[in-house]
Amino acid sequence: MFGLGKSPSPSISEADVIAALSTVNDPELHRDLVSLGMIRDIAIDGGRVAFTVVLTTPACPLKNVIQQDCENALKRDIPAVETVHVQWDAQVPRDSRLSSRVAVPVRNAIAVGSGKGGVGKSTVAVNLAVSLAQQGATVGLLDADVYGPNVPMMMGQRKARPVSKDGKHIEPIEAYGVKMISIGFLVDEQTPLVWRGPMLHGALRQFLGDVNWGDLDYLIIDLPPGTGDVQLSLTQAMPLTGAVIVSTPQAVSQHDVVKSIAMFQLEQIDVPVLGVIENMSGFAAPDTGTVYDIFGAGGGREVAKQMKVPFLGTIPIDMAVRQGGDSGVPIVVGAPDSPAAKAIAQIAAELAGRISVLTLSRPKERTFAADPDLAFVG
Repeated sequence: MFGLGKSPSPSISEADVIAALSTVNDPELHRDLVSLGMIRDIAIDGGRVAFTVVLTTPACPLKNVIQQDCENALKRDIPAVETVHVQWDAQVPRDSRLSSRVAVPVRNAIAVGSGKGGVGKSTVAVNLAVSLAQQGATVGLLDADVYGPNVPMMMGQRKARPVSKDGKHIEPIEAYGVKMISIGFLVDEQTPLVWRGPMLHGALRQFLGDVNWGDLDYLIIDLPPGTGDVQLSLTQAMPLTGAVIVSTPQAVSQHDVVKSIAMFQLEQIDVPVLGVIENMSGFAAPDTGTVYDIFGAGGGREVAKQMKVPFLGTIPIDMAVRQGGDSGVPIVVGAPDSPAAKAIAQIAAELAGRISVLTLSRPKERTFAADPDLAFVG
């Protein structure tokens, strides 16, 4: 009697895989992975299917969701699929307004501002930049707070001085995977800057156009507090992808945040507000764990709701934040497992997701001749 062997498994085609994955949506963009061009390098070996998902940001917090959805779709629609192997890559989408109006090898430019001083704006900007770099993005940090440049100290580079390799462009200082420039690298720490608007405008244009930034996924720009010349000069010098506003919970800070958000929403500025961050939100006593709302609670969320902009999250008061700023070791590096560092990492991932959604939703703009004053070295 002749034995009958097992029937061969039905073959799996690449078209089958694409059809199945076209039913999987990106959780943030709400469009399918195939039409977004996020599926690449499909390989099929018997019942094993492998492919690469190209995320819109290395900081994507939803990898596990995407992977599970892909596995479910493939095994549901193609019974012959036995195992699924997902590899990851990332390509941050470029803000079309940047590439259409200036020759800038920066995909997205994000301003970090505040309505008033003393809310930890520079601390947040520094840690957001480092956190994005830790998550795999290429990041630059421009210290536009020319009257109070704190970035060199907070990034542990107080003594650093930029150099020029070609006599035309400045090489940025690098630390913790972030390229940066600050007026603090160019003048003595004890020298006060008494500049009027035109000088500020010229300095910002040089920081943008004369620094060899290279190809950046994100340029984080630390603004001075308030609504003054620097903010106006920056928006005139280059289109911004969006702005983040840092607040503290108390009422006086909320009042100033409203004005800061309203400034970015002015027709002549027209910068989308990506969200509000509430800093110094509660202090957990290390001996008892009791949380004290030293500056109140919920003010950032309330003002975001009032102004109809997203709320990105809260960062608790933590001594390690202050210690890291003074010592030049950002908390996301020096104490990555602390509640404050984890909150910042989560906010950075949320911010990156919102940038991708905004950038991909914008219509493509026609490319115009680049402003020669903003010609970058690529």
